[in-house]
Amino acid sequence: MIRIDRVTKRYARGGTALDDVSLEIRKGEFVFLTGHSGAGKSTLLRLIHMAERPTSGEIRVSGYSSSSIRPREIAILRRKIGYVFQDFRLLADRTAAENIAFALEVTGARENVKRTKVGRLLAQVGLASKSEALPAELSGGEQQRVAVARALVNDPLVLLADEATGNLDERATRGIFELFRTINASGTAVVFATHDLDLVRENPGLRVVELDQGRVVFDSAAEPVE
Repeated sequence: MIRIDRVTKRYARGGTALDDVSLEIRKGEFVFLTGHSGAGKSTLLRLIHMAERPTSGEIRVSGYSSSSIRPREIAILRRKIGYVFQDFRLLADRTAAENIAFALEVTGARENVKRTKVGRLLAQVGLASKSEALPAELSGGEQQRVAVARALVNDPLVLLADEATGNLDERATRGIFELFRTINASGTAVVFATHDLDLVRENPGLRVVELDQGRVVFDSAAEPVE
């Protein structure tokens, strides 16, 4: 579903963020993307999201290629990609339900469709009773659950998480991570960028891809060299 073929990303002033990276992420797979700050994790997620283009190489997502995708096709593709950030990025003056519904407004969904879908998503993330709460009235973990629900609003094929638990305490981290595992179990691929190695060690059955200075230095799914 996602193929990254010899991708390099250079910035005029920031040097090389990714250097000859090749990966394939299959439908329904869960992948930990690890590495220290500046290793290239966020850059790789932005490239998958087609927010940026590689300097060289190609990224293919759900049939779309970074080398030939058109602006209007990017909008279509992004409806298939959910994105969850470390800093929640909720609209402060909108309730939990309104933050989720906002993501549906650009698709022109009818009001009854929005109400039904928002209600279902709030229940899915355990916030059915907090639909009318503003972000400031929610804990950090609850705000991130709203952000996850918003990312799921268009039933994405893949969910990208950029340090989604980085601002949370241990209890909230475990709760959000279990939510991602449940989402993955329903068939959505998850790419979970994190520097929390304890979280990685607690889930030994999941694929781990480690970046260092923009290069893949470890991939637990790679066949060992004999």
